[in-house]
Formats: sequence, structure tokens, C-alpha cells
Amino acid sequence: MKRMIPITVLALGLIAGGGWLLTQPRTTTTATGQEISLPGAAVAQEAGAAVEIIEMYQGEADAPVEVIEYASFTCPHCANFHATVYDQLKENYIDTGKIKFIYREVYFDKYGMWGSMIARCEPTKFFGITDLLYDGQNDWARAGSDGAIADGLRKIGLLAGIGKDQLDACLSDGDKLRSLVAWYQENATRDGIESTPSFLIDGKKYSNMNYADFSAILDEKLGG
Repeated sequence: MKRMIPITVLALGLIAGGGWLLTQPRTTTTATGQEISLPGAAVAQEAGAAVEIIEMYQGEADAPVEVIEYASFTCPHCANFHATVYDQLKENYIDTGKIKFIYREVYFDKYGMWGSMIARCEPTKFFGITDLLYDGQNDWARAGSDGAIADGLRKIGLLAGIGKDQLDACLSDGDKLRSLVAWYQENATRDGIESTPSFLIDGKKYSNMNYADFSAILDEKLGG
């Protein structure tokens, strides 16, 4: 594997309520060492072929309430949300057809971007890989070197049933990475996202919360 060129330094800071402050990256590298400049949303068009980004969601497309989660695969508060709240939401609201649950990635650093490339490598496996990324966050995201983190992500992809060649192709897809970052910047700017995890429930923004608070909001929206 080629030596990876570090991303421009990104400031990470804890905020009240259990979230992480956002900053926007300007350069990054793929997990195979390709350096990419990211001056802004237009870069996806300028640097190469723009790649269509699929909106990842669970539940019924026409469910009565729409929930959008903005989260980062390297954010510990996002991992905690998925460990303590998400499973109950899925059981009681997503799987029962009450809400459409959309997941949108936020990028603090190149490792979160690489995680996104693994999760999106096979769209039908996205939410299963998302679970694996959050469950194993303490291992792969804190493995130390770039190479160790990339290897940890490959292991997650292999565990999900994606072949090695496909994983390597996903991790080196610079055009897709540019498009993902442009898509993230456009979404986060439009929706005023400043920390993760953040949620839009029928268009209204909420910060991180426990299951009781989340379900109370959803029940009110659902008229129950």
C-alpha cells in the first residue's frame, strides 16, 4: 500500500448535549493513497465524472413521518446513539412502517470518509455495514496508522460479504469520494447541521436525544 498523505488538519471538539463540532475538509486521500483536493461543492463536477449519490433509507418510502439522521462513522456520540436508541427506533417505528429513516454521512476526517466508501461499496448492505462500523468503532477508527485503519475497514467489508477486489476499487474511487463530500457539504449547509448526531424530523432540526424523548416526538407527529 502506498504511503497516505494526511488530510488537512480538522478541528474536533465536544459540545454540550453529546455531539461533535463540524468543520469542512478541503483535501483528503483515498485509502489507497490518492490525494484529492476538495475546494467546495463544485469540485465533484470539476475534478472528474460526477457520481450519483444514493439516498440511503429504511422503512416505507411513503411513511407518514420522515426522519433524517446526520452522523459520522468516527463520532463516538453517533456510535452511542446506534447502540442505545437506533435499535428501538427500528423495531417500533421503522419496521412498522411509521417512519422513513434516512441516513446521511457527515465527514470530520478521512477515516470517516473511508468508512463511508466501505458502507456504500454495496448499497444493499449499507445499513448492515453501518452497524458493523459503529459496533467496531473503537477498534478500526483507533487502530493507529492509516494502513491499520484501512485494513480494519477492509475486514469489515469482507465480513459483510464484499470481495477484496471490489473493496479495493471502492476505497480508491476518487470521483465518488469527491461527489460524496460535495453532497455532504450541500446537505449540511442547507439543513444547518453543526454537530453530530443531528436529526431532521419532518423538516425540523433536533440534536442528539434518548429514546424516550425521540419516541415522544414521533408519537406526537403520528397523532398518537
